[in-house]
Amino acid sequence: MSTPRPELALVRRARRVNRALAERYPDARCELDFRTPLELLVATVLSAQTTDVRVNSVTPTLFARYPDAAAYAGADREELEEILRPLGFYRAKARSVQGLGQALVERYAGEVPARLDDLVTLPGVGRKTANVVLGDAFGIPGITVDTHVGRLARRLGWTVQEDPVRVEQDIAALIPRAEWTLVSHRLIFHGRRCCLARRPDCANCPITRDCPSSLV
Repeated sequence: MSTPRPELALVRRARRVNRALAERYPDARCELDFRTPLELLVATVLSAQTTDVRVNSVTPTLFARYPDAAAYAGADREELEEILRPLGFYRAKARSVQGLGQALVERYAGEVPARLDDLVTLPGVGRKTANVVLGDAFGIPGITVDTHVGRLARRLGWTVQEDPVRVEQDIAALIPRAEWTLVSHRLIFHGRRCCLARRPDCANCPITRDCPSSLV
């Protein structure tokens, strides 16, 4: 079933919001530290149920110890768990990262694939993680629907959906493809810094006039 074409007024409002957020957050980017597609993939998998700041605190040691997929695949599980312990759920995360390394070695010669359909077959990788890697490691536009993006998209009236795939489709119908990666980062920055879940700072928000949920 195809997504209905949005009204022109909604498209214009969404694009004004994107431009306003671009002005407010010119440095919007992925806040996970990485140098390679593999590092970003691993860091994004590890970011589940913890913060980017905490992930960034352990990845320098992790990346130095395991420089490639084969190293993760052959890792000593106890050593890997100890490095990941500060993140919480460290046993499950160690299992995921090691499984990810094994899958990359077995299926993709140790390289991170640059196709969404391939990425989502990897252990612990869903559409959200795949779109992060595509957008930020490979420069392939993708919409990352995390809790902030989904919440703000609903507050802005861009979608009424709860399912991340449907939210992704609704945003994609409003924003030019070239902007998909950046609009995701801008919404995440705004959700973390201004439009908080429990107490949105509408008085200092640059998009109140285009937000139907504004309290101003």
